[in-house]
Amino acid sequence: MFACFAGDFRDMAGRISKIDVNNHGREQRDRGNQERPLAEGGLRFNRFHTTALCSPTRASLLSGRNHHNVNVGSVMEVATGFPGNLGIRPDNAKYFAETLRHNGYSTAAFGKWHETATWEVSVSGPYFRWPTNSGFDKFYGFIGGETNQWDPVIFDGVTKVAKKDDEDYHFTTDMTNEAIEWVKFQQAMTPEKPFFVYYATGATHAPHHAPKEWIEKYKGKFDSGWEQLRQETFARQKAMGVIPKNARLAPMPEDIKDWNKLSQDEKALFALQMETFAAFAGHTDHEVGRLVTAIEEIGELDNTLFIYVVGDNGSSAEGGLEGTYNELVHLNGIFDAETVESMLARADDWGGPNSFPHMSAAWAVATDAPFKWTKQMAADFGGTRNGMVMHWPNGFAAKGEIREQWHHVNDVAATVLEAAKLPHSKKINGVVQKPLDGVSMLYAARDKNAEDRHTTQYFEMFGNRAIYHDGWLARVVHRVPWQNAPLNTLQNDKWELYNTVEDFSLTQDLASQEPGKLKELQALFEKEAIANNVYPLDDRLYERFNAALAGRPDLMGDRKSLTLSRGMDGILENTFLNVKNRSKSIVADVNLVGGDSGVILTQGGKFGGWALYMKDGKPAYTYNWFGLERYTVESPNAIENEKAEIRLAFDYDGGGIGKGGTARLFVDGQKVAEGRVEKTVPSVFSADETADVGKDEATQVADKVFRDSQESEFTGNVKRVTISIKDVK
Repeated sequence: MFACFAGDFRDMAGRISKIDVNNHGREQRDRGNQERPLAEGGLRFNRFHTTALCSPTRASLLSGRNHHNVNVGSVMEVATGFPGNLGIRPDNAKYFAETLRHNGYSTAAFGKWHETATWEVSVSGPYFRWPTNSGFDKFYGFIGGETNQWDPVIFDGVTKVAKKDDEDYHFTTDMTNEAIEWVKFQQAMTPEKPFFVYYATGATHAPHHAPKEWIEKYKGKFDSGWEQLRQETFARQKAMGVIPKNARLAPMPEDIKDWNKLSQDEKALFALQMETFAAFAGHTDHEVGRLVTAIEEIGELDNTLFIYVVGDNGSSAEGGLEGTYNELVHLNGIFDAETVESMLARADDWGGPNSFPHMSAAWAVATDAPFKWTKQMAADFGGTRNGMVMHWPNGFAAKGEIREQWHHVNDVAATVLEAAKLPHSKKINGVVQKPLDGVSMLYAARDKNAEDRHTTQYFEMFGNRAIYHDGWLARVVHRVPWQNAPLNTLQNDKWELYNTVEDFSLTQDLASQEPGKLKELQALFEKEAIANNVYPLDDRLYERFNAALAGRPDLMGDRKSLTLSRGMDGILENTFLNVKNRSKSIVADVNLVGGDSGVILTQGGKFGGWALYMKDGKPAYTYNWFGLERYTVESPNAIENEKAEIRLAFDYDGGGIGKGGTARLFVDGQKVAEGRVEKTVPSVFSADETADVGKDEATQVADKVFRDSQESEFTGNVKRVTISIKDVK
């Protein structure tokens, strides 16, 4: 039996107060459950590495190969036209789940996927790179990079399903319930048949959503600030033995403010952010414990190999230096839309269904101790080193020990295959497979003194890059995650050099003392980069959300219009017309019953989007700017006819991205309302909110009008609705 855990859950060796990788199931044990924690009964690897970003790490884990080698050089939403970054996983690098399935295993994936090209997530498919065509018999989760934990967009296989009717609903609990039910059912039906579970939570990726009672558990625990948390974590790591006694705490980046110089409002806001993040992590830990307990209850825990990767990158600094109530604002490159005061005014909602929050980058730095940098920073272990636990009582005798061998996420596949006594597949479905880039880690599990077998590894993300070889690391810090512009051009980047054996935390740059070693490693990076399709380096960020600028395929192609009708819903953003930064028109032919209400056509949700709808017979249009501002144009009169043509014309101002425009409403050719939309969303509405006809499926764009999807269902009939776009200079 095999279970791989991989999430954005980042907390190596106790970085959050009272939570550590030795804690899985602690909440249950406090209530009398005798569940065994994974780390205490297994091994902790303290030199395990990921790629610094989610999609690439997951592709590397599941394929056993370097991320550029499987065309996932970055996240799917910013794929480009260059080899290594195409976002199209090739047929000659199949996931190891395929090998397991072909050899008698039942296989299932739960939670976050984020491994399918953005233009392949519509009803038109193709479904080749969805989970159930990537080696998994069962999939239950969300297909994109993040989801609203309170109101997710969920797929079972390739079918979108409704959220369960539960007033205490949270997606991590839901996916865990599904995983437990599947494992127990599978073993009941075929107890002789082994299973493989890929369990990938959305935690602790933004939005940081946690039940209120969990947030309250951490009230006041971070009032002393990020420097203090960092020092306490550093001391605890040494006491636990997960970092060497001679390790030094790397300096914090210069942009991070001194906690003691903050205002009381700043301290209150930032403490709340960290309390929520800790609650999200603690709640996730609790859910993992439930799954462990379930496998123990069916008598398979000792026979199950657990590989728990505590995160798929470093802690995220994408909340910027002050954090955000709606992280989609920062995802669009806007950092001045919120203030400490405006965010603190919403403190009671922080982490709940009315928020979409992310913590300050300072907390990310603190929770990445003893390193300096964070997620996206492929040049630093703060972005790539993650705690990893391996638990398999029947597979190796050691338990409660630490393993210091250097490993990478591409080693997981080889590890599982060795444990299953299966060779790497040379062919799958007639296609010759690339060799694995990783090595099995079982040698280290069985011999703590064994010499390293993974001795060379490159890293690259948005121009941040590094090469590890035999204890040395050469690197380039090209772009800081919370800054819009890179530090240098790619041609003028400065290389640094570190002896990681002597300098665990990368604090002493030896480039000037060891120029020969630096030159040697630079040449090795060049070799690895060429072999893995890393070039050309592409340090663009927000531009790459635009498919045309990025050079990747677009399902809509050159089309300027799309005609839909009732029942056509759940259209993810990257498979819909790109209406951003341009003029648009919507023409809807509707049948009415009188006094009609409900959505005609919408895109996005309450944290950003637009909706054409009716309320009490009156047509209206609302543009929701990140849930911070809403612009509504509404007819003063109700429509009395049994059918009507309702038209919305939005004339974009032009002159750049994210600008405003004028919205005009027409009924049967007659203008009935006009108004201004002062700001628009420049790059992305959401990671998983959809475009819908006849209702607003998840959260409501016009959230001041409709409470939920049921209330937003159109009482009439949308016979036909056509949306058209026009470019504006």
